[in-house]
This record gives sequence, structure tokens and C-alpha cells, in this order.
Amino acid sequence: MENILAQAVRVAEEAEVFSVSSEKTQVQFETNRLKHLQTKQQTSIALRLIKRGRIGYATTTEPGASRELVEHAVETARFGTPAKFEFPVPSSYPRVEVYDGGVEAVPIEEMIRLGEELIAAITSHTPGIVCEAEVTKGTVSVQVMNSRGGQARYQKSFFSLGIEGTLVEGTDMLFVGESQSSCRPISESGQVAEVVLQQLELAKNRALVPSRPLPVVFTPHGVASALMAPLMAAFNGKTVLEGASPVGGKLGQTVFDPKLWLWDDPTVVYRPASRPCDDEGVPSQRTALIEAGVVTNFLYDLQTAALAQAQSTASGTRGHGGLPAPAPSAFIIAPGNTSFDDMVQDMKEGLVIEQLMGAEQGNILGGDFSGNVLLGYKVESGKIVGRVKDTMVAGNVYQVLKDIIAMGSEAKWVGSALQTPHIYCPSLSVASKG
Repeated sequence: MENILAQAVRVAEEAEVFSVSSEKTQVQFETNRLKHLQTKQQTSIALRLIKRGRIGYATTTEPGASRELVEHAVETARFGTPAKFEFPVPSSYPRVEVYDGGVEAVPIEEMIRLGEELIAAITSHTPGIVCEAEVTKGTVSVQVMNSRGGQARYQKSFFSLGIEGTLVEGTDMLFVGESQSSCRPISESGQVAEVVLQQLELAKNRALVPSRPLPVVFTPHGVASALMAPLMAAFNGKTVLEGASPVGGKLGQTVFDPKLWLWDDPTVVYRPASRPCDDEGVPSQRTALIEAGVVTNFLYDLQTAALAQAQSTASGTRGHGGLPAPAPSAFIIAPGNTSFDDMVQDMKEGLVIEQLMGAEQGNILGGDFSGNVLLGYKVESGKIVGRVKDTMVAGNVYQVLKDIIAMGSEAKWVGSALQTPHIYCPSLSVASKG
């Protein structure tokens, strides 16, 4: 990387080299059986430079191709976007624990055992259910350095366990599933299995819902599938700059219910989305986006922050290739003080949404969503009475989150990039064939 940077600064005003290497081992199960094992390794090096005020960029998977990398980056600078930012100078970084050597030490046999154990727990409870499962472990090494002396390096480990089950009875199809992820090894499958078994128990009976507005409780998975895509787009600094964000011009204004607090936080220890710095070498920070319903910030990388006359929020992300772009690391919604059981007991008639399918097909930027309730439950007189089918819901994220009855007292990680409690809303449009 030092050699590439040295070559680049000879032909450009400023330069930055970004390197990421990863190794991932997957154990996959299909139709209740082990399907295959595979290990993937990937390395890429990206060069971003500023020549005559414009951004040039090139990437390679060949570490020895430094001269070609520099030449390609210089060539693209002729047509590149004007650079409005400066690369970061040397800085100190927060101590964010994201690596555990125990992950690499987990043998394949142990990963297979976890998957088989998980499938056995589900199939023994519900004969006839067909499961797909995956157990994954891996490591990522990231390094970034620039011509202003800024440089950072860190290593991350990750381990995940997940299962999806499908039960077909005539024309009825039931979908259940759960997953768990960490930067540390996961040695037991019981927590994941327990959630799926609870879903199967609640889904044993079927219930009909009327076609009219009903109060709704979104479970953490329901929040993820119905509400998060519009918010992630709205708080993206690039969307704000383009004038496409519904909250772009509302900084400092109350847009949501005062019970709603949302921040982006890549500093939570041993979470796969955490990191000590972003992919531009800017030190990680916790960024408040909504405080008591008030819009307080947006997510910026270096370029969008400069264009917005703001500061980078350490949100520059690029994966294995491409130029940096602002993106959330981990959205965290603050819990409230109401239990899920209390939410259900408060309902005379309502709906619990566990999974919504197709919600992202609506007007994402406008906040509209609609979709089929893939997994949800009817509530009558304060009790869950059964699973609903052939049911659609529709609404607008900004209307739903402007009037919240209660926030759940316990927050849960959904995947690696969202931690949220249950959210209890007074009304959502419901349409049912029943």
C-alpha cells in the first residue's frame, strides 16, 4: 500500500489507498440436510486520488498491479467529480472490540453440529416442516492510508447462525425464521430455536381480521421489514443533498413522536456492523438522528459532508469496491417501558406483525409501504388467538412513527445492522380476503 501511495502522489495532488481482505466459511443446509461447505477468500485494493481538483478511482484484486492501478485512477480523474473534501489527517480512534480469535478456531464439525441441532429442534416440534439453515464464520482485515498522513488498520471477526422454515398444508404456507450474529463464536443454537418454536406455537391456530384500520404492534422483525428502508434512505446525506429526503429540510424540527429516539452507532462492542473508523479513515462515532422525535442529524461521508457544509459522521462505506458513499452502520432505536405482553393486553382487536413481504416495493423515499403479512397474529380481547393469512397492510412510515402508543421495554438485534424494540401504533390500514 505504501508503494501504491508513493506512486500516486507523484502524479496527483492527494491520494488514498484502501485495502480489504476477507475469508468466510459457510455451512449450508437445505431441505433439512447438509447441502455444502465452502470457504471464500477475497482481497481488493482501491486507489482514490485527486488530480486537478477531480476525483480519480480504480480498484484491483491483484496486489502486484500497482502501476496499472495508478494509471487507471489518473485516467478516470479526467472525467471525475470535483473533489470538495480533504483526506483526514492522523487521528486517534476509539477502542471498539470487534475481533475474537476464537471465531477462527471454531472447527467445521462444530458448525455442522449447530446447524443439525437447530434443524432437529424445529423438525421434532413440527413434523413436515422444511428447513434451510446456515452457519457462517469469517474475518475481515481493513487498512486505509492517505497522503496527508492519515492511516488506520483493524481486524474484525464474525459468526452467524440462522434458520428459515416452511410448512405447507394444502394451499396454506407458513414461513418462520430467526438468526443471531456476533463478532464472537456462538456455541449454542437454543436461543434461535426458541424464537422459531414460539412462532410455530402462535401460528397453530388461524384467525381472520376485518378489512379496516386496526391497531398494530410491530415486533423487531416487523420493524425491520416494514419501517427501516424508508428511514435509512431519508437520513442518508446524499439523499438529503439531492433534495429527495422528506426530512431533509426539517433539521431541528419535531417530525416524529417524542417517544422515538434513533441513532447510528458503530461503536457497540462485538457487533458485526461496528468498527473503529469508517472506510475513509474517519474515527467512528455515535450519531444521533432522532432525539425525542426531533430530526438532529444526517449521515455523511467526506464528500457529501463537504457539499452540505457539514462534518463527516464517519459513515463512508464501500465494501470490497466502489467509491465511498454514506450508509448506516447500525441503526439503534431506544426502548421504552412497555412490555410486549402489556401491548397485546391493551388491544381489544388488533394485529401483531412479525414479517411483512414486499414493503420495499412502495414509494421508499416518500415513506409509503404496503405488503403481505408473511407472518402475523390476530389479537382479540388482549390475547393472541391465531395466525392471519391473505392479509395486506399499507401505511406511511412518517404517519406511523408520528403517533406511537408505546415503545417496547426490550430491544433486540435483527441481523447485524438494527437493534429495535416492539413498536405499538394506534392504526394501520388492513385488507383481508377473509
